[in-house]
Amino acid sequence: MDFLRPTTWAEALAVKAERPEATPIQGGTDVMVEINLDKGRPAALLDLNPIAELRDWTSEDGWLRIGAGVSYTRLIDELGSWLPGLAQASRTVGSPQIRNRGTVAGNLGAASPAGDSHPPLLASDAIVEAESVRGVRMIRIGDFYTGVKRNALEPDELIRAVRVPYADGPQYFSKIGTRNAMVIAVCSFAIALHPGRRAVGTGIGSAAPTPRRAIEAEEFLAGELDWAGRSAVPPETVRRFGELVAQAASPIDDVRGSRDYRVHALAVMARRTLGWAWTEYRGT
Repeated sequence: MDFLRPTTWAEALAVKAERPEATPIQGGTDVMVEINLDKGRPAALLDLNPIAELRDWTSEDGWLRIGAGVSYTRLIDELGSWLPGLAQASRTVGSPQIRNRGTVAGNLGAASPAGDSHPPLLASDAIVEAESVRGVRMIRIGDFYTGVKRNALEPDELIRAVRVPYADGPQYFSKIGTRNAMVIAVCSFAIALHPGRRAVGTGIGSAAPTPRRAIEAEEFLAGELDWAGRSAVPPETVRRFGELVAQAASPIDDVRGSRDYRVHALAVMARRTLGWAWTEYRGT
């Protein structure tokens, strides 16, 4: 296995163009696990750690551009007030050591249905910034996931950054695992309220071949909420929202949980996160 270590972004793109089979590595929290468990051995590793610019984040016209090398820990500490849903999800990732090394871009590259950052990214309508020697391509998050652990990147492309809009309303993330910490999600759910445009965003994790939104649930809830008067959400609306979220999933039975349990858990998480988000909105 070759180990490739470019020192600039331009060099990294050139190497990826020449060696499209090379697997990029930043934190290594997914890649090294696969290698250590003998689940895959890349022909080459493309180490992006020396590229300092990937560890930067900037604010541009209401969006946060998060470099591919920004760790979960830094996201929580530095961006949590602007991206509360993504920060909540980041806090559930592994141990402190994993959060110090792992990145949202790495989560996207692995494209695991159970990745913790995917639901809040979907609920926020994030954009993945991909680049190759051919140029830059912006990929809407809903178009990024193409199958189980597969994404829309071309063989010569690398993720340079993730663009996430500032939260314009309450955001919440919920996750169920087989223990309280350092666990892969049995299933997860994120909600984002967008009062300015009277819209709702959702994200479902670990309950389908890819992370996905619950579109019908979003449209239903957006039309039922009392955005102006902020009155309490009727119980029947809460219940129906949970049902529609569960219906949007297509989970499987595996060692972490059954299909039926995941469907039930998603409905519960949808109702609870809606309650938390609406209570916050009514109090602002």
